[in-house]
Amino acid sequence: MDLTWYDTLNKPAFTPPSWVFAPAWTILYLMIFLSFMIFIMTKTMQDKTLGVSLFLVQLILNFLWSPVFFYWKNITLSFVIIILLLGFLLMTIVNFYKISKWSAILLIPYFLWICYATYLNYGFMMMN
Repeated sequence: MDLTWYDTLNKPAFTPPSWVFAPAWTILYLMIFLSFMIFIMTKTMQDKTLGVSLFLVQLILNFLWSPVFFYWKNITLSFVIIILLLGFLLMTIVNFYKISKWSAILLIPYFLWICYATYLNYGFMMMN
């Protein structure tokens, strides 16, 4: 990924160095995958359709954010996407909790990271 454009942006306070993102996302994606597997494999009489749907929507929003921010260089649209991501992720956590507490707990670091990313996205939007 060419970060030339990103490197020219005014950065909000507490912007981490670029090398932090790869290990952070690797750990988070492992936890996200584990959370989903636990949710799917939990034996219950409850319908899991809503949880799976919410999970897929938040995952699509997650995957949309990077190309919108880095390739389209559309900071405002990426902010809208990350706000939607936060909402769908929160709904996913609440729904997962009803079926499997562990699947919900595993998503909390992801939620906190997205809160932090939302702060950064907002800062980039205001400063550039």
